[in-house]
Amino acid sequence: MPNVDETWDYPTPHILQMTVMPEHIDAMGHANNCEYLKWLESIAWDHSSCLGLGWEEYQELDRAMVARHTELDYLAASFEGDELLIGTWIAENDRKVSIKRIYQIVRVSDGVTVLRGHTRWVCVSIASGRPKRMPPAFVEGYALTVPTV
Repeated sequence: MPNVDETWDYPTPHILQMTVMPEHIDAMGHANNCEYLKWLESIAWDHSSCLGLGWEEYQELDRAMVARHTELDYLAASFEGDELLIGTWIAENDRKVSIKRIYQIVRVSDGVTVLRGHTRWVCVSIASGRPKRMPPAFVEGYALTVPTV
């Protein structure tokens, strides 16, 4: 079994482990593209919660991060029973209204990266749904986790 730690694009990702289940499989016999997006949403919420920015904190601050733009590169298929590690990092934070979160999904059995992607998240007021400046808790909580060059 490969050393998965060596397959990450950047050090110290926030990681979720999951197994591809029968309900994730489409007519082509592999995990459906839509499932990957759900998995990325799951890790984004998990990471935010670990940073102390879960739904309760969002409500208290009347702020939320909403997806504005997502790009995904599907690099290899995953199949029922595959164990996957989903990693994420905060790559950008303009300290005003926007962050960029990047993702990588690695298949445990062979260390192959099956997906790379990123999402641009924008801070909005929960009450109005309109863009709103990030509160200090977001500026600090969504600090960069990708090394800058």
